Amino acid sequence: MKIAVIAANGKTGSQVVTEAVNRGFEVTAVVRHDNQTKAQHELKKDLYELTAEDLQGFDAVVDAFGVWNPEKLNEHTTSLIHLADVLSHTKTRLIVVGGAGSLYMDAAHKIQLKDTSDFPEMFFPLAEQMSIALDELRKRDDVQWVYISPAADFQAEGSRTGEYALAGEEFTANAEGASYISYADYAIAVVDEIETGTHNQERISVYQKN
Repeated sequence: MKIAVIAANGKTGSQVVTEAVNRGFEVTAVVRHDNQTKAQHELKKDLYELTAEDLQGFDAVVDAFGVWNPEKLNEHTTSLIHLADVLSHTKTRLIVVGGAGSLYMDAAHKIQLKDTSDFPEMFFPLAEQMSIALDELRKRDDVQWVYISPAADFQAEGSRTGEYALAGEEFTANAEGASYISYADYAIAVVDEIETGTHNQERISVYQKN
């Protein structure tokens, strides 16, 4: 498998790179600065400057881009639209590292996690913008995309257990009522999806069973 990981130097991107390289993938780190990961290749370029030629020939492109500056949160949408445009009408799959705030809390899909009373107020602007980005992605039938939401508690320093559970659009907790996943186990789910190609043009979610 030949994949590119955008924002490979970030916490999530680097975990995906490590998991993919360890499985024998040929990985290109798409970074603005020097590659600090195990990726065998480097493409030093700003996301917004990427072209169809840059991403040609990859089986999948993993979008691990993230921004937390309040004045730039809309870039979750603009960057995703740009990548979708670049990959439009190609066989290259776009695997998006998503957010948990847009997971639905009801079967009717009217209430999202971000809209609940106990959702942390400080994270609402980010969750709102990531939800808007997902809505834009849903409009694209010209791109082979998969949006992967982590559990509510996305643990950067969590251990790699090698186990996870998949769910769909709705918020899902384990038997103890907890919703969490480590970055390392999330990366396993991302690379598994790239290998299997099970989903297309849909959002899935990942959580830890135990």
